[in-house]
Amino acid sequence: MSARSVSLARAAQFAIFVSLAVAAATPARAFFLFDIFQGGPGAHEGRPMAAPIPREVVAYGGHEAPGTIVVSTRERRLYYVLGDGEALRYGVGVGRPGFEWGGVHRVTSKREWPDWTPPSQMIRRRPDLPRHMEGGIENPLGARAIYIGGTLYRIHGSNEPDTIGQAVSSGCIRMTNNDVIDLYDRVHVGAKVVVMR
Repeated sequence: MSARSVSLARAAQFAIFVSLAVAAATPARAFFLFDIFQGGPGAHEGRPMAAPIPREVVAYGGHEAPGTIVVSTRERRLYYVLGDGEALRYGVGVGRPGFEWGGVHRVTSKREWPDWTPPSQMIRRRPDLPRHMEGGIENPLGARAIYIGGTLYRIHGSNEPDTIGQAVSSGCIRMTNNDVIDLYDRVHVGAKVVVMR
């Protein structure tokens, strides 16, 4: 194929993507359609794949044992402790003002494509919310959920990847679906979770 043919093919792909993104109406659907169009992993599992904050291995000077999750709400970062002075760092969304929290807990359970039942406190604030939602691409909990102790909070995916790095949630720790799947596969039930304000 000539260079001109390749350029025309790429231009056609871009035009189709723009049309799909406009038709999608939401950022999550746009990322989802782009991923399918490119034949990426989301084409197989139907999830937005945007990664506004890159996942990376970083130096970690804390004293937590390998396998511990440490959330710094001030930094809006989650650290999965690897050991040997390293951790895997992810970008996260955290609780908006008035919904910040901290403490030490354990992972009590994990779910793939979890259903969502908003707690009564959230329903009182937002009576327009559904009382229950089946798991799936439109579900606010995204592709995976990691449940934290006896709290109402979870570490979960998001169908709004543009909120990662922001303080917008009702206290839950949000990740891109791509990142939460990666963390979910690493973390075990019973793992320690440290949330620092």
